[in-house]
Amino acid sequence: MLAVDVFSHRDNHVIELREALVWSAVWVGAGVLFGLLVWAWRGGEPAIAYFSGYLLEKALSVDNVFVFALLFGYFRVPSQYQHKVLFWGVLGALVFRLLFILAGAQLLNRLAWAGAVLGGFLIWTGWRLAVRGEPDVDPERNVVVRLFRRVAPTDPNYHGDRFTARVAGRRRATLLLVALVAIEATDVVFAIDSVAAILAITTNTFLVWTANAFAVLGLRSLYFCLAGLLRHFGHLRYGLAVLLAFAGLKLILAETPVGKLPLWLTFAVVVLTLSVSIGWSVLAARRRRSRASGRSARRRPDGGPH
Repeated sequence: MLAVDVFSHRDNHVIELREALVWSAVWVGAGVLFGLLVWAWRGGEPAIAYFSGYLLEKALSVDNVFVFALLFGYFRVPSQYQHKVLFWGVLGALVFRLLFILAGAQLLNRLAWAGAVLGGFLIWTGWRLAVRGEPDVDPERNVVVRLFRRVAPTDPNYHGDRFTARVAGRRRATLLLVALVAIEATDVVFAIDSVAAILAITTNTFLVWTANAFAVLGLRSLYFCLAGLLRHFGHLRYGLAVLLAFAGLKLILAETPVGKLPLWLTFAVVVLTLSVSIGWSVLAARRRRSRASGRSARRRPDGGPH
């Protein structure tokens, strides 16, 4: 799939909305088709676990998109090069998430208290997401970016789509590579939260990995679809906070006499929470536009429409 993506976008061009929508449909279709194959191959319970994890990861990736938009704006990454940065960012994300999945599953299977600790971490993360404003993504405060700039000679300019360039006879990292490092460092933080949340659904590393992979593979096209529309989903973060807290509670309850909650309940909570938060966001955006139009009309001397 990565090879298909590279071949289809081998020329640097601005990704328009129509192209992004088509590719989003392709990736979502691939993820759903894989879930149906799991259903036919292993039965309903693993398929429900996969779809629950896939929906959760897809929802959490919307938060990634918002941060990517801020980082691209901060570094003023040209539109035609953003897809290349996201491609390599996704490749790094797949590697980091695989490592987190393997390590997290081993911890949960071998250490009885790991579930309670991880559950508490997810509940705290959900609370933080609910009460925070816009995430602080200032690259100048990012430890990884600052360390990279100290270690690697950098040039504060773009040199086409190249990550390195020879400047004054010396090989230097371009600003495009610094932007990629910032995105990778930010995604590590998101990966910890999202992998911990999906491990609350199932510790089957195959299902966790594939759900993560299909959600992350569609992240680039999702960015180009939603980057300009994220303000319409202002209340989605409250839904994500609920899901993170629910995942944490699920992990804690699994270590008590209550035991693991049924998968159908997890799937129902994920679908219901996402539906409510997205619907709330859309209605709130419509009300804001309606109030703004009313104020504009009242300010006009003739009281007429905009």
